[in-house]
Amino acid sequence: DRVFVDAPCSGTGSWRRNPDARWSKQAANLTELTALQDAIVARAANFVKPGGHLIYATCSLLRRENDDRVEHFLKTRKDFERIDARTTMPQSREWPCGSEQVLRLSPARHGTDGFFAAVLRRVTIPA
Repeated sequence: DRVFVDAPCSGTGSWRRNPDARWSKQAANLTELTALQDAIVARAANFVKPGGHLIYATCSLLRRENDDRVEHFLKTRKDFERIDARTTMPQSREWPCGSEQVLRLSPARHGTDGFFAAVLRRVTIPA
């Protein structure tokens, strides 16, 4: 069981290909975006069965849209835990992110668009 959230974001990870986009983003938009991201991931979490995975992804390079959103979610939903994303990849694939437990690609390091993905597992909370 997997639910994939490709959250709307600032798109900072695609600025390498679309540099003019950086001038269309404002701080106020980021506040609205993070609130929307929180709402979407919270709603999507309700569809994950115990033992299932929720994958949260953006094409942003900003911690505020990535790690901070995951941390916020985990504080509000005790029935989820972060797992090492490397465990979900086929073993034949090389992990491009060193020792990180999330998938974090950057234009400077990987020559790709910026991308973030974290894998969360729904756990059963004892009654």
